[in-house]
Amino acid sequence: MTAVPQSNDALPPFVQSAASPVSPVRLLRLPEVIARVGLKRSAIYQRMSEGRFPKSRSLGPKCAVWVEAEIDDWVHSVAASSASSPQA
Repeated sequence: MTAVPQSNDALPPFVQSAASPVSPVRLLRLPEVIARVGLKRSAIYQRMSEGRFPKSRSLGPKCAVWVEAEIDDWVHSVAASSASSPQA
């Protein structure tokens, strides 16, 4: 008989139950990133090279993806910095 973990903390994200508050990791392709952040492709890659935008991951020679949570965090940080900066 095998032991069953008592909490979802011991399980990897892809095994956790639907009732778990942790959402599964989702990968976004460039068109969806563009739609979410409102930047063009060149602006996204420019900011990535400057370290001001989340880095993409390569799934193959012609397939780049971004982690959804990292994009969401970036959007929230931009919104927070805009809200905290003084208006002219």
